[in-house]
Amino acid sequence: MKRKALLGSILLTTLSLMSCKQEKKTDTVVPSTEQTAIPQSQTEVDTIALKKQIQQEKETLSKPYNEEEDAQAALNQRIAQAKKEGKYVFVQAGGNWCIWCLRFNDFVQQTPELKQIVDQNFVYYHLNYSQKNKNKAVFNAYVPNARNLGYPFFFVLDGDGNVTNILSSGELEEGKGYSFDKVKQLFLDQAPKK
Repeated sequence: MKRKALLGSILLTTLSLMSCKQEKKTDTVVPSTEQTAIPQSQTEVDTIALKKQIQQEKETLSKPYNEEEDAQAALNQRIAQAKKEGKYVFVQAGGNWCIWCLRFNDFVQQTPELKQIVDQNFVYYHLNYSQKNKNKAVFNAYVPNARNLGYPFFFVLDGDGNVTNILSSGELEEGKGYSFDKVKQLFLDQAPKK
């Protein structure tokens, strides 16, 4: 009997404490409309401005991805070329819709030292992923486990078409671009050992 009374008392105390906590949560969670109106408007303005800025930047960058291309045939050609020249195929997966993809391509192509390293060691290919052409068969054949990587991501093929590495681009980013030292090291690390 004492046990039931004690359990009942504990239960009532717990329930009353929980209801107080809920009331406090409700009081602190519900903001007034005056407090939220300004930040929401500013956020919307910032988002629109950022989208416009990115679109303007995209217009200035080259578009290396070909949505119409047979990606497997293009890769077969590049693999054969790489084998003949003693190089690897460096595949940049992404699309012309992706600002970071376009920035990476531009960075490599416009930086003479990086371009030289790439040209000496790789056949460079841009594997398209877009709503129009997702190239599912190619992605599944070469990088079936790369679904969680953001774009761009990279993979390297040897002269026999075997994947030697799959790489993320996130750690290469620096501000609105890429780190010269990190990108250079990436290419040097992935180059065929001669």
